[in-house]
Parts: sequence; structure tokens; C-alpha cells
Amino acid sequence: MGLRNRWTGFRSHSDQSSGRSTVLFAITDMKTLSRPSPWLRTTAVKRSAVVRLFCFPHAGGDATTYSSWVEEMPGYVETCLVQLPGRGSRIQEPAYRNLELLVAAMHEGLKEYLDKPWVLFGHSMGALIAFEWARLLRRLNLPHPAGLIVSGKRAPQLPQRSRIIYDLPDAEFATELQKYNGTPQSVLEDRELWSILMPIIRADFELVQTYAYRPAPPLECSIDVFGGLQDDHVSKEDLFAWKTQTTDSFSLRMFPGDHFFVDSSRKQLTAATAACVERILQRM
Repeated sequence: MGLRNRWTGFRSHSDQSSGRSTVLFAITDMKTLSRPSPWLRTTAVKRSAVVRLFCFPHAGGDATTYSSWVEEMPGYVETCLVQLPGRGSRIQEPAYRNLELLVAAMHEGLKEYLDKPWVLFGHSMGALIAFEWARLLRRLNLPHPAGLIVSGKRAPQLPQRSRIIYDLPDAEFATELQKYNGTPQSVLEDRELWSILMPIIRADFELVQTYAYRPAPPLECSIDVFGGLQDDHVSKEDLFAWKTQTTDSFSLRMFPGDHFFVDSSRKQLTAATAACVERILQRM
């Protein structure tokens, strides 16, 4: 089912001074996120929103990674912070160690929120989760997302290159983790805190490092890719390889920073994400 046939009620207005178009109007009788879901941590409901932006965290991260995005996105974007089991408000639940099982369970928890156009954003592990959810929706013959935005992740069809670390002894695992520059030294040195976080991060790394890509036709939605210029784990070539995963438009943009440029270049990243969402809407 094509997006142009399913979603209607959008019009745009061109700002003569900037040359940009902004979305002004949308159908207003769609659901908002008023009903709570354990899979979502939404701090603000935008009843005028015309599109939902689902944000998926990196390994060891949780929904709060994107807390600031709620206010930084335009008013027509409802930012949906996906909360995975095993962290944050779901700390008492076991973290998933298998991507396929996670995506299947997540779909059951989020499918009722696909009543208006949606875009998926994920950084690192989150990019893989978003990608496989889009593919699951296709297998179920459900409408596809309006767009997929992936960040800091090698294309899924590329062979595993990094060292397998999820099953290493604790000390060695912590040493390898530091190479990603995403875990503060203060956390690693806090034994009590580290004892809580380490099993979650291990589970996430197992989920990613045991992932087995299955060849399938490219997605029908656009794919926009972000990367860090100083990321030693993901090269520009690794990112460009995402192009084969779509029959629609593709773009690649690099930002200053290492693997966690999602933090160090946050303002630039949120602005670029908002621009991608706006462009996606204008094409619908």
C-alpha cells in the first residue's frame, strides 16, 4: 500500500525569504499518544502533529537519550522515545538478546501507534532495530514507514568486522567498551552502578553481534544516513552501503565527532533529522 494512497490532508507553504516549505495542515481526527505504552516514553503530546518520529537507542542506552529531541523537533513532529526492556522504567524486565524476538515483541506494543505517517530514527543498535521493524512490517503486508533515518551503523548486509566482545570476562569487556567512547570512566569505576549497567550492555552487544542478515528486496521508503567523521568503527563506505537497501531516495551526511557524534553534534543532528522529516512529508 503506497503512502500517497493512505495518507492525505497535508499541504505546504513556501517561505519566500528562506525558500523552504513547512507543513501547515493535517488531518486532526487521528489518535494521539494519550494511552500509555511501556514501549514509549513520551514527555509531550503534540495534538497538531502530522507525523510520528520513533527514536531507537544505541546499545546500553534508553529512551532518555533523545529527551531533548521532543522540544527540538518542529511542532508537526511527535517524537516517540522507544523504551526497550531492561532499562529505565523497564529495568525490572530482562533485556532481549535476540533482535528478531525484540522486534516482534516491540511491534505488538507499538502497532496501534501507526495510525498516522511515521519515520524511524535509530543510532547504532537502534538503526538495526528500526531497519528490521520496517522489514517486519513489509512481511506482514502492513504500510511501510514514510522514511528511515539511520545513524552510526554499518549497512546490515556487510559482514561482521568488529571483535565479538559480549561474552568476554568482565574486565576485558569493560576495556573493549571504552574503545567506543560511549561509557564515561566514572561509570566504569562505580562498581555498584556498573554492576547494574553491564548486563544490559552485554545483552545489547549480544543482540547486535549475533544478528544474522537475511537477504530481501530493498525497502520502498527513503533512507537517510548519518555518520561521524572521526568514527573508527563505522566508515563512510560502510554507511554508503545502505543505499542498496532502498528503491527510494538516499542521502548520506557526515558530522564532526566519533561514534557518539549523536551527543557531541546533537544540535546539528536534530536539525538534520527535522529537515529529513520535512522533506519526507513534502514528497508524500
